[in-house]
Amino acid sequence: LLERAGRLTLQTGNLLNWGCLRKKCPATPGEEVRDCIQKTLTEWSSKIDQDQNQETLEVLECTVAQAIEKINPEERDELKVSAKLFIVGSNSSSIRDAVDLACSALGVAQLDSVIIAPPPAEDGTNLSLEYLQPYWKELENLVQNKKIVAIGTSDLDKTLLEQLYLWAQVKPSSNQVNLASCCVMPPDLTAFAKECDIQLLTHNDPKELLCEASFQEVLLESIQNVKANEWIPLWLLRYSVIVKSRGIIKSKGYIIQAKRNAS
Repeated sequence: LLERAGRLTLQTGNLLNWGCLRKKCPATPGEEVRDCIQKTLTEWSSKIDQDQNQETLEVLECTVAQAIEKINPEERDELKVSAKLFIVGSNSSSIRDAVDLACSALGVAQLDSVIIAPPPAEDGTNLSLEYLQPYWKELENLVQNKKIVAIGTSDLDKTLLEQLYLWAQVKPSSNQVNLASCCVMPPDLTAFAKECDIQLLTHNDPKELLCEASFQEVLLESIQNVKANEWIPLWLLRYSVIVKSRGIIKSKGYIIQAKRNAS
């Protein structure tokens, strides 16, 4: 199937339902992602119907049915559904796909918040406003279409956050700061965020949560005889569903999309 499909969409479902992952405490977010992809691929490939092997599917859905957990509409108001979207090897237009798939997986009409982690700029140059603009415009469209309530950024310093804030129609509601890069929040960033009512959050995600090489490695480990080098991850979305009144995580999972570059 993987040799004939053009795209692969992988959904882990609710990780809190996975006995083996619950017992295991991954050391880093990167290890968690790899574990999840590997377990989902292994489980999916072991259960796949042999008849399906005759089909050619443009988009291959890789999910483990029993792990998928939709939100009960009666409980929706009590829950906060937030996501962080890591763009790996694709352009800004994939943001809509990622948000649509997350809404569909959880059975909701909109996400309460989405934080974007754009791909690292080419050649190691620093991020610029021009580089961020297409991604932010796509997020703004989704806010205007009521698919997202609030949008935020990740790892912007005070200068870039201010530039984005002044330019944007829909202002960033939050900015994540990596704890590894600073133990104390920079005072200029804190002052600006307070003045503009931007929430500063902390995170410990690496610059690249899932790179091409590690995705291909996991594919090779999980499925026999796969031409892993043909597959490139496009984006990765991590979602969490939190019970507002108690601050407890009810559900957490990943959705990943990859495409095949057949030579």
